Amino acid sequence: MRVRRLDSGGATIDERELEAGPDGWWHADLPLADGERYGFLIDDSEQLRPDPRSRRQPEGVHGPSAAFDARAFAWSDDSWTGRQLAGGLIYELHLGTFTPEGTLDAAIDRLDHLVALGVTLVELLPVNAFNGAWNWGYDGVLWYAVHEGYGGPPAYQRFVDAAHSRGLAVIQDVVYNHLGPSGNYLPEFGPYLREGSNTGWGDSVDLDERAVRDFILENALMWLRDFHVDGLRLDAVHALHDIQPVHILRELAQRVDALSVQLDRPLSLIAESDLNDPTLILPREAGGYGLTAQWSDDWHHAMHVALTGETAGYYADFAAEDAVAKVSQGGFFHDGTFSSFRGRPHGSPIPPEVPSWRLVTFAQDHDQIGNRAAGDRLSTSLSPDRLAVAAVLTLTAPGTPMLFMGEEWGASTPWQFFTSHPEPELGRAVSEGRKAEFARMDWDTDTVPDPQDPATFERSHLDWAELEEAPHARLLALYRELAALRRERPELTDPDSTSTRVSVRETDGTPQHRVYRIDRGGLSVLVNLSAAPAEFEIGTDATVLLSTAAAAPDAGILVLPRDSAAVVAPA
Repeated sequence: MRVRRLDSGGATIDERELEAGPDGWWHADLPLADGERYGFLIDDSEQLRPDPRSRRQPEGVHGPSAAFDARAFAWSDDSWTGRQLAGGLIYELHLGTFTPEGTLDAAIDRLDHLVALGVTLVELLPVNAFNGAWNWGYDGVLWYAVHEGYGGPPAYQRFVDAAHSRGLAVIQDVVYNHLGPSGNYLPEFGPYLREGSNTGWGDSVDLDERAVRDFILENALMWLRDFHVDGLRLDAVHALHDIQPVHILRELAQRVDALSVQLDRPLSLIAESDLNDPTLILPREAGGYGLTAQWSDDWHHAMHVALTGETAGYYADFAAEDAVAKVSQGGFFHDGTFSSFRGRPHGSPIPPEVPSWRLVTFAQDHDQIGNRAAGDRLSTSLSPDRLAVAAVLTLTAPGTPMLFMGEEWGASTPWQFFTSHPEPELGRAVSEGRKAEFARMDWDTDTVPDPQDPATFERSHLDWAELEEAPHARLLALYRELAALRRERPELTDPDSTSTRVSVRETDGTPQHRVYRIDRGGLSVLVNLSAAPAEFEIGTDATVLLSTAAAAPDAGILVLPRDSAAVVAPA
């Protein structure tokens, strides 16, 4: 194996043989200044390959790597003490569609909007280098590099620094379960992938190899240490096929906890998991992995059915009368119960001692919107009144609430599945595969946009002009009011899941027309999704803290009109 140093025009200025060391590692003494280009030549090939641990890819994932000195940036966050996840509000965004420019520097200009909203943690969809101009980010192939289209690693440092200056923590979404289909040269360097073990998105990584595990662990620590990131969202951890005595997630949590002590600030690990297994968030002392939190798809599904009445596919089980109550009180709906979508019992119960904030709860996210055929948000099908109810349910939930970009004003723009694979055959396969997927689910394939069409990407950009328009401005004001109420009322961030009690009233037998009372300690969240006014007993000393519709208590009774919600508590 050889390493080649290049000038700015791509000509070779130095080339050296690497020497084989112990445990399969190769090395050469070749100093590189910040920005200098280089790459590797494997065996007798003259095809330059980028560094698997490249920090920068100025010419894309197929081009040479560039040295990047992360220590050169002048950070201004020396006084930053971090943010706990408990009591926080997460805002998930995709850099390419968050602003018209689609860059990290442009996103900085919108951070004040998030502060005014009441957000405390900003979660970025994956930013690591992928092939093409735009992508969701889950097709990344060089995990250590920041996509140049977003501004590269220097812009990433500026973004994190700017977020910290405003009191915002940054969570980075990372993908360790597979690599994208274009620009993945890892198999040429060594046994990084486990052949024949497919995740559904590509071959799984070979976690039996110590070097592969270290590749993941060191990448995670890089974001937290070198880029001052405050937490990681771990994509689809159920696709991490690990049979070693110590699971990679437990090992990662141990390493991150040690770094947290060293840096003297909290660091969070949030898992996306399809397993409904509390092992992820149980303390290591109790046999768990010790992750900070995990996403709760069950909470989303229960709320989606309650708000929309949609019961196709995996939503079917969540039409049950107790669905909202179960996810509010216990976290998981499927906690050992039969899942009709999977055709088997699924999940395990969360012990009541686990703090409720360890579940991240949301009414919308990138998957639940973008993986719909047309990428339609709740704002497409729900009235402004029902969107207001969705806001109340989301920001008064027992878990840690998360918003998807634009949700706070009921953005009318879709968020669709988009790709920009330069290879015609790959692009065609993705487009045809997308239509075939929805054809199997009996969707009208004419409504499925072509992921490769640039218009699909353009349609998915937020329209920031909507903020000042009706009915968006009213909804935005409600989200701000709710976020403030969540900070002010301790009942809404009480981690004791046993303090939440839910009662449900059926009206016409349909899941989208029920009446809910969700008691959080002495505070009550009242929700009327029925087709007629609904009465609630609130006591003569109760006061209305917030209401989405005109409603005044009378002799201890509060009458809410249809599609409305209120938060009440003793005076």
